[in-house]
Amino acid sequence: MRYFLLLGSWLLVLGSSFAQQTDLTRIAFGSCAMQSGEQLIWNEIIKNDPQLWIWLGDNIYAETEDMEKMKHDYAKLKNNANYQLLLKQCPVIGTWDDHDFGTNDCGQEYTKKKESQQQHLDFFDVPQDSPRRKQEGVYNSYTYGEGERMVKIIMLDTRYFRSSPCETGDILGETQWQWLEKELTESKAKINIIGSSIQFIPNDHQFEKWGHFPQARQQLLKMIGSSNAQGVFFLSGDRHIAELSRYIGYEVKYPIYDLTSSGLTHDRAMYPFEYNSQRVGQVYFKRNFGLILIDWDNKRITFQAQSLRGDIKVNHLIEFKEIGIQ
Repeated sequence: MRYFLLLGSWLLVLGSSFAQQTDLTRIAFGSCAMQSGEQLIWNEIIKNDPQLWIWLGDNIYAETEDMEKMKHDYAKLKNNANYQLLLKQCPVIGTWDDHDFGTNDCGQEYTKKKESQQQHLDFFDVPQDSPRRKQEGVYNSYTYGEGERMVKIIMLDTRYFRSSPCETGDILGETQWQWLEKELTESKAKINIIGSSIQFIPNDHQFEKWGHFPQARQQLLKMIGSSNAQGVFFLSGDRHIAELSRYIGYEVKYPIYDLTSSGLTHDRAMYPFEYNSQRVGQVYFKRNFGLILIDWDNKRITFQAQSLRGDIKVNHLIEFKEIGIQ
């Protein structure tokens, strides 16, 4: 057992080495975790033997400009015994959303965003001398596997630069847009996963979404279409539901999927209805986590969400060729 714990720490610290040598086949992700809430869902996640865990935001609910409180909130989650088991099992990456960035629905106006970013990076054990400590915003990319089995994961920051919602409003900011275009156009990966804290495809509901920034949403669709990047799809959180959505439009060369998983410690079970014209399959309103299962040999991907008890509530298989993977 002592050897296993040391190995887990080694994988977490040396994530880049792990990334270069390992074919990803099992990616787990989720969002919306109350640090004071019951954390049993981690046990079910671990049963699925993920090679990687991705946070999609609202990793804690800080709701503060007090950095000491935020530090305490992060520590409460990080020191949870069940979450510690996940940290020993696989590397962890992620982005933030409003409740761990600062306060509800906030963006660039949040006055403590620089300080909050440092707390976020501490939570993910980013070294003090990392260039990410000086960068504005927490966006980052990760590459796993090699050659014909390469996966790129692009984690967006939808908070640091975000303006007020309107027709011409922006989410990413000029620097992040330039970075994202380069990540997509220069990608050699067969699968390119974009992590967005808020939903990208669903556009019928009134809650936070890319659809509240129509120009920015259109810009990203066109960027994906012109980039020639293969296998682009989205992971998202925020909504306290699990669902899969699909967009087919003139801007892109193949269907773009968006798998949403939220939340880990609380849900919307009291309000079990929401219309989504782009939904594929069923929507699930109770606690859940997401899974991406990559079958390299048979050239297919399964989008999945499981319940607190491990029951499969969202399940959709696609062939590589459907999303432009050659």
